[in-house]
Amino acid sequence: MSSLINTQVKPFKAQAFHNGKFVEVTEETLKGKWNVFVFYPADFTFVCPTELGDVADHYEELQKMGVEVYSVSTDTHFTHKAWHDASETIKKITYPMLGDPTGAISRNFDVMIEEEGLALRGTFIIDPDGVIKTAEVNDLGIGRSAADLVRKVQAAQHIAANPGQVCPASWKPGAETLEPSLDLVGKI
Repeated sequence: MSSLINTQVKPFKAQAFHNGKFVEVTEETLKGKWNVFVFYPADFTFVCPTELGDVADHYEELQKMGVEVYSVSTDTHFTHKAWHDASETIKKITYPMLGDPTGAISRNFDVMIEEEGLALRGTFIIDPDGVIKTAEVNDLGIGRSAADLVRKVQAAQHIAANPGQVCPASWKPGAETLEPSLDLVGKI
């Protein structure tokens, strides 16, 4: 897998289920704001609703940070609506749920499992210019944490606003950052 970090999101066009409607989303939709793509294998499964529900629980906080979230699976937008209507956990989702039945978007982000027609659990933070700043990819049985996603977005936004600074491990807003220099070499 080659790194997608600091690459531009490739062109795409998808239908999404969002707040009771079907809407079109493209790479142009992402421009001008921070975005998070949360890939997952399939609707009506097991780990997926726990993750998507966790993201829904943190969605308001992400929105206050100027971030839009898009969940993506190889299901259709119709299936997303049916799942939203059927599951108490998924009913609380108010972010767009993108359908990727051809797998094109999943391939663009290098998370497609070709022999299964499903996406790995991939999370990508995308800056307002459409550039991928973080990538986390997990095997199907390993769930992710939305609280850590929030922390990573905070760090990405801080670094974007403060060139020359870097965020150390477990950094949170208000904590000290580092300014790489010759004086720091071997002193951390």
